[in-house]
Amino acid sequence: MSPRSVIRYAEWMLGRDTTPGASEPIFVMECTTCLATSEPAASPEGPEDWAIKHTARRHDHDGFRALVTSFARVSPAPGNPLYAEPPSLPR
Repeated sequence: MSPRSVIRYAEWMLGRDTTPGASEPIFVMECTTCLATSEPAASPEGPEDWAIKHTARRHDHDGFRALVTSFARVSPAPGNPLYAEPPSLPR
């Protein structure tokens, strides 16, 4: 198979996904003893409260893994032919 076109090297950026409708980070706590997990939440407070209550019910379950899922997007960097200037803010 031969290539149909050649794309020159171009810079790309990886960063937090800020596109409209993009999901915010999701927080979960996981017990490292029994692997039970809190409900996913948009802030860490709920999962942290769950971890404290979990330990209160099972005193030997006192280790937790904090899981944060965040979302990223790759976009063209300045100088990349696909880069589009961000819209200017109104003055």
